[in-house]
Amino acid sequence: MEPFALALLLIAAISHAVWNAIAKSATGNPYVFVWAYLVVASALLLPITAVFLYRNGWPESAGMALAPVISGVLHVGYLLTLQTAYTKGDLGVVYPTARGVGPLLTMIVALGVIGERPQPIALAGALIVLAGILLVATGANRRVHWFNPGLLYGVATGITIASYTLWDNRAVTVWNFEPLPYFTLALTTQALLLTPFALRTRAKRQHAQALRANSWRIIAVALLWPLGYILVLTAQKTAPISIVAPVREVSIIFGALIGWLVYREERPLRRLIGASIVLSGIVLLTR
Repeated sequence: MEPFALALLLIAAISHAVWNAIAKSATGNPYVFVWAYLVVASALLLPITAVFLYRNGWPESAGMALAPVISGVLHVGYLLTLQTAYTKGDLGVVYPTARGVGPLLTMIVALGVIGERPQPIALAGALIVLAGILLVATGANRRVHWFNPGLLYGVATGITIASYTLWDNRAVTVWNFEPLPYFTLALTTQALLLTPFALRTRAKRQHAQALRANSWRIIAVALLWPLGYILVLTAQKTAPISIVAPVREVSIIFGALIGWLVYREERPLRRLIGASIVLSGIVLLTR
Protein backbone atom coordinates (compact mmCIF):
# COMPACT_ATOMS: atom_id res chain seq x y z
CA MET A 1 0.00 0.00 0.00
CA GLU A 2 1.27 3.46 -0.88
CA PRO A 3 2.09 5.76 2.08
CA PHE A 4 -0.43 8.32 0.82
CA ALA A 5 -3.28 5.78 0.83
CA LEU A 6 -2.24 4.54 4.28
CA ALA A 7 -2.24 8.10 5.64
CA LEU A 8 -5.74 8.65 4.23
CA LEU A 9 -7.00 5.50 5.94
CA LEU A 10 -5.46 6.40 9.30
CA ILE A 11 -7.04 9.87 9.23
CA ALA A 12 -10.34 8.26 8.23
CA ALA A 13 -10.06 5.80 11.13
CA ILE A 14 -9.62 8.57 13.69
CA SER A 15 -12.48 10.54 12.17
CA HIS A 16 -14.72 7.48 12.22
CA ALA A 17 -14.03 6.60 15.85
CA VAL A 18 -14.62 10.18 16.99
CA TRP A 19 -17.94 10.66 15.20
CA ASN A 20 -19.20 7.32 16.45
CA ALA A 21 -18.36 8.36 20.01
CA ILE A 22 -20.22 11.64 19.47
CA ALA A 23 -23.24 9.80 18.03
CA LYS A 24 -23.25 7.55 21.09
CA SER A 25 -23.75 10.61 23.32
CA ALA A 26 -26.77 11.95 21.36
CA THR A 27 -30.03 12.34 23.28
CA GLY A 28 -33.65 12.14 22.17
CA ASN A 29 -34.99 10.33 19.12
CA PRO A 30 -31.97 8.62 17.46
CA TYR A 31 -33.53 8.58 14.00
CA VAL A 32 -34.22 12.31 14.02
CA PHE A 33 -30.59 12.81 15.03
CA VAL A 34 -29.44 10.75 12.04
CA TRP A 35 -31.73 12.69 9.70
CA ALA A 36 -30.46 16.01 11.05
CA TYR A 37 -26.77 15.36 10.44
CA LEU A 38 -27.54 13.93 7.00
CA VAL A 39 -29.33 17.15 6.05
CA VAL A 40 -26.54 19.34 7.39
CA ALA A 41 -23.85 17.27 5.65
CA SER A 42 -25.78 17.39 2.36
CA ALA A 43 -26.16 21.15 2.62
CA LEU A 44 -22.42 21.51 3.16
CA LEU A 45 -21.33 19.18 0.36
CA LEU A 46 -23.78 20.01 -2.41
CA PRO A 47 -22.30 23.45 -3.26
CA ILE A 48 -18.75 22.04 -3.17
CA THR A 49 -19.78 19.14 -5.38
CA ALA A 50 -21.51 21.48 -7.85
CA VAL A 51 -18.26 23.45 -8.26
CA PHE A 52 -16.30 20.20 -8.63
CA LEU A 53 -18.62 18.90 -11.35
CA TYR A 54 -18.63 22.25 -13.15
CA ARG A 55 -14.84 22.18 -13.37
CA ASN A 56 -14.40 18.47 -14.06
CA GLY A 57 -17.48 17.66 -16.12
CA TRP A 58 -21.00 16.48 -15.39
CA PRO A 59 -22.11 12.82 -15.61
CA GLU A 60 -22.68 11.67 -19.17
CA SER A 61 -26.07 10.07 -18.47
CA ALA A 62 -28.82 10.09 -15.87
CA GLY A 63 -28.24 6.38 -15.39
CA MET A 64 -24.94 7.22 -13.72
CA ALA A 65 -26.96 8.44 -10.73
CA LEU A 66 -28.32 4.97 -9.98
CA ALA A 67 -25.18 3.62 -8.27
CA PRO A 68 -24.92 6.37 -5.61
CA VAL A 69 -28.69 6.17 -5.02
CA ILE A 70 -28.35 2.47 -4.23
CA SER A 71 -25.41 3.34 -2.01
CA GLY A 72 -27.60 5.86 -0.21
CA VAL A 73 -30.24 3.20 0.48
CA LEU A 74 -27.59 0.83 1.87
CA HIS A 75 -26.14 3.58 4.05
CA VAL A 76 -29.57 4.42 5.49
CA GLY A 77 -29.84 0.83 6.65
CA TYR A 78 -26.38 1.12 8.19
CA LEU A 79 -26.96 4.43 9.97
CA LEU A 80 -30.34 3.47 11.44
CA THR A 81 -29.01 0.10 12.60
CA LEU A 82 -25.95 1.74 14.10
CA GLN A 83 -27.87 4.42 15.96
CA THR A 84 -30.30 1.81 17.29
CA ALA A 85 -27.34 -0.29 18.41
CA TYR A 86 -26.01 2.64 20.47
CA THR A 87 -29.32 2.80 22.34
CA LYS A 88 -29.09 -0.94 23.13
CA GLY A 89 -25.45 -1.49 24.03
CA ASP A 90 -22.14 0.07 25.07
CA LEU A 91 -19.84 1.78 22.60
CA GLY A 92 -17.09 -0.65 23.57
CA VAL A 93 -19.29 -3.60 22.49
CA VAL A 94 -21.17 -2.23 19.48
CA TYR A 95 -18.26 -0.49 17.80
CA PRO A 96 -15.64 -3.28 17.68
CA THR A 97 -18.31 -5.87 16.89
CA ALA A 98 -19.65 -3.92 13.92
CA ARG A 99 -16.23 -2.97 12.62
CA GLY A 100 -14.97 -6.54 12.99
CA VAL A 101 -17.95 -8.27 11.38
CA GLY A 102 -17.95 -5.88 8.39
CA PRO A 103 -14.57 -6.86 6.89
CA LEU A 104 -15.11 -10.49 7.92
CA LEU A 105 -18.31 -10.68 5.86
CA THR A 106 -16.60 -8.85 3.02
CA MET A 107 -14.06 -11.68 2.93
CA ILE A 108 -16.81 -14.31 3.01
CA VAL A 109 -18.55 -12.69 0.03
CA ALA A 110 -15.23 -12.58 -1.80
CA LEU A 111 -14.92 -16.33 -1.19
CA GLY A 112 -18.42 -17.36 -2.17
CA VAL A 113 -19.31 -14.87 -4.90
CA ILE A 114 -16.16 -13.39 -6.37
CA GLY A 115 -14.29 -16.68 -6.14
CA GLU A 116 -11.18 -15.62 -4.22
CA ARG A 117 -9.24 -18.38 -2.45
CA PRO A 118 -7.40 -17.06 0.61
CA GLN A 119 -4.48 -18.76 2.31
CA PRO A 120 -5.04 -20.61 5.62
CA ILE A 121 -3.63 -17.58 7.45
CA ALA A 122 -6.62 -15.55 6.28
CA LEU A 123 -9.04 -18.14 7.64
CA ALA A 124 -7.15 -18.07 10.92
CA GLY A 125 -7.58 -14.30 10.94
CA ALA A 126 -11.34 -14.70 10.59
CA LEU A 127 -11.46 -16.97 13.64
CA ILE A 128 -9.33 -14.52 15.63
CA VAL A 129 -11.74 -11.70 14.73
CA LEU A 130 -14.65 -13.73 16.10
CA ALA A 131 -12.70 -14.52 19.28
CA GLY A 132 -11.95 -10.86 19.88
CA ILE A 133 -15.57 -9.89 19.29
CA LEU A 134 -16.75 -12.43 21.86
CA LEU A 135 -14.19 -11.22 24.40
CA VAL A 136 -15.26 -7.60 24.03
CA ALA A 137 -18.99 -8.36 24.00
CA THR A 138 -18.98 -10.56 27.08
CA GLY A 139 -17.21 -7.79 28.99
CA ALA A 140 -20.23 -5.50 28.84
CA ASN A 141 -21.34 -6.29 32.39
CA ARG A 142 -19.85 -7.75 35.53
CA ARG A 143 -21.96 -10.80 34.86
CA VAL A 144 -21.36 -12.45 31.51
CA HIS A 145 -24.51 -12.71 29.40
CA TRP A 146 -24.31 -14.61 26.15
CA PHE A 147 -27.48 -12.87 24.97
CA ASN A 148 -26.17 -9.35 24.57
CA PRO A 149 -28.27 -6.79 22.66
CA GLY A 150 -25.18 -4.72 21.92
CA LEU A 151 -23.53 -7.77 20.35
CA LEU A 152 -26.58 -8.65 18.24
CA TYR A 153 -27.05 -5.11 16.96
CA GLY A 154 -23.31 -4.84 16.38
CA VAL A 155 -23.45 -7.92 14.15
CA ALA A 156 -26.43 -6.46 12.28
CA THR A 157 -24.50 -3.23 11.78
CA GLY A 158 -21.54 -5.22 10.47
CA ILE A 159 -23.78 -6.82 7.84
CA THR A 160 -24.81 -3.39 6.57
CA ILE A 161 -21.15 -2.28 6.56
CA ALA A 162 -20.19 -5.19 4.32
CA SER A 163 -23.02 -4.44 1.91
CA TYR A 164 -22.17 -0.79 1.28
CA THR A 165 -18.41 -1.47 1.32
CA LEU A 166 -18.64 -3.97 -1.53
CA TRP A 167 -21.04 -1.81 -3.54
CA ASP A 168 -19.08 1.43 -3.12
CA ASN A 169 -15.80 -0.26 -3.97
CA ARG A 170 -17.26 -1.45 -7.26
CA ALA A 171 -18.56 2.04 -7.98
CA VAL A 172 -15.23 3.82 -7.56
CA THR A 173 -12.98 1.11 -9.05
CA VAL A 174 -15.00 -0.62 -11.79
CA TRP A 175 -17.37 2.20 -12.78
CA ASN A 176 -14.77 4.89 -12.00
CA PHE A 177 -16.94 7.29 -10.00
CA GLU A 178 -15.17 10.22 -8.39
CA PRO A 179 -15.45 9.92 -4.57
CA LEU A 180 -16.76 13.44 -3.84
CA PRO A 181 -19.77 13.60 -6.18
CA TYR A 182 -20.51 9.91 -5.65
CA PHE A 183 -20.68 10.24 -1.88
CA THR A 184 -22.53 13.56 -2.00
CA LEU A 185 -25.31 12.10 -4.15
CA ALA A 186 -25.49 9.03 -1.89
CA LEU A 187 -25.61 11.31 1.14
CA THR A 188 -28.39 13.44 -0.33
CA THR A 189 -30.35 10.28 -1.12
CA GLN A 190 -30.11 9.30 2.54
CA ALA A 191 -31.38 12.68 3.71
CA LEU A 192 -34.31 12.56 1.28
CA LEU A 193 -35.26 9.03 2.32
CA LEU A 194 -35.45 10.00 5.99
CA THR A 195 -37.18 13.36 5.48
CA PRO A 196 -40.75 11.94 5.27
CA PHE A 197 -40.23 10.18 8.59
CA ALA A 198 -38.94 13.33 10.25
CA LEU A 199 -41.86 15.41 8.93
CA ARG A 200 -44.48 12.78 9.74
CA THR A 201 -43.60 12.49 13.40
CA ARG A 202 -46.20 13.77 15.85
CA ALA A 203 -43.86 14.86 18.64
CA LYS A 204 -42.42 17.81 16.72
CA ARG A 205 -41.87 19.90 19.85
CA GLN A 206 -39.87 17.13 21.50
CA HIS A 207 -37.82 16.66 18.37
CA ALA A 208 -37.13 20.38 18.16
CA GLN A 209 -35.80 20.24 21.70
CA ALA A 210 -33.66 17.22 20.82
CA LEU A 211 -32.22 19.04 17.80
CA ARG A 212 -31.28 22.02 19.95
CA ALA A 213 -29.73 19.76 22.58
CA ASN A 214 -27.69 17.92 19.93
CA SER A 215 -26.78 20.90 17.76
CA TRP A 216 -23.02 20.65 18.22
CA ARG A 217 -23.14 16.86 17.81
CA ILE A 218 -25.08 17.19 14.55
CA ILE A 219 -22.54 19.63 13.13
CA ALA A 220 -19.57 17.54 14.27
CA VAL A 221 -20.89 14.30 12.76
CA ALA A 222 -21.92 16.14 9.58
CA LEU A 223 -18.28 17.17 9.16
CA LEU A 224 -16.41 14.09 10.35
CA TRP A 225 -18.44 11.32 8.72
CA PRO A 226 -18.19 12.63 5.11
CA LEU A 227 -14.52 13.50 5.62
CA GLY A 228 -13.63 9.98 6.75
CA TYR A 229 -15.60 8.14 4.10
CA ILE A 230 -14.47 10.27 1.17
CA LEU A 231 -10.89 9.56 2.26
CA VAL A 232 -11.67 5.83 2.27
CA LEU A 233 -13.17 6.00 -1.23
CA THR A 234 -10.12 7.93 -2.41
CA ALA A 235 -7.78 5.28 -0.97
CA GLN A 236 -9.72 2.59 -2.84
CA LYS A 237 -8.65 4.25 -6.08
CA THR A 238 -5.06 3.14 -5.46
CA ALA A 239 -5.38 0.12 -3.14
CA PRO A 240 -7.46 -3.09 -3.32
CA ILE A 241 -10.53 -3.48 -1.13
CA SER A 242 -8.97 -6.54 0.53
CA ILE A 243 -6.40 -4.16 2.02
CA VAL A 244 -8.47 -1.00 2.47
CA ALA A 245 -11.38 -2.64 4.33
CA PRO A 246 -9.23 -4.20 7.09
CA VAL A 247 -6.74 -1.33 7.48
CA ARG A 248 -9.48 1.24 8.07
CA GLU A 249 -10.65 -0.87 11.03
CA VAL A 250 -7.76 0.42 13.13
CA SER A 251 -10.59 2.71 14.27
CA ILE A 252 -11.58 -0.19 16.55
CA ILE A 253 -8.68 0.65 18.84
CA PHE A 254 -9.63 4.33 18.95
CA GLY A 255 -13.25 3.38 19.65
CA ALA A 256 -12.27 1.13 22.56
CA LEU A 257 -10.10 3.87 24.05
CA ILE A 258 -12.89 6.45 23.76
CA GLY A 259 -15.41 4.07 25.33
CA TRP A 260 -13.09 3.66 28.30
CA LEU A 261 -11.80 7.23 28.71
CA VAL A 262 -14.95 9.21 27.83
CA TYR A 263 -17.88 6.97 28.74
CA ARG A 264 -16.16 5.14 31.61
CA GLU A 265 -17.46 1.81 30.35
CA GLU A 266 -16.71 -1.24 32.47
CA ARG A 267 -13.75 -3.60 32.14
CA PRO A 268 -11.49 -1.35 30.06
CA LEU A 269 -8.58 -3.81 30.04
CA ARG A 270 -10.77 -6.62 28.72
CA ARG A 271 -12.19 -4.38 26.03
CA LEU A 272 -8.79 -3.11 24.96
CA ILE A 273 -7.44 -6.66 24.78
CA GLY A 274 -10.49 -7.81 22.83
CA ALA A 275 -10.26 -4.85 20.45
CA SER A 276 -6.57 -5.57 19.92
CA ILE A 277 -7.37 -9.20 19.14
CA VAL A 278 -9.97 -8.08 16.58
CA LEU A 279 -7.39 -5.80 14.99
CA SER A 280 -4.76 -8.55 14.89
CA GLY A 281 -7.23 -10.84 13.16
CA ILE A 282 -8.01 -8.13 10.62
CA VAL A 283 -4.29 -7.71 9.97
CA LEU A 284 -4.07 -11.43 9.22
CA LEU A 285 -6.91 -11.04 6.73
CA THR A 286 -4.73 -8.66 4.74
CA ARG A 287 -2.14 -11.38 4.30
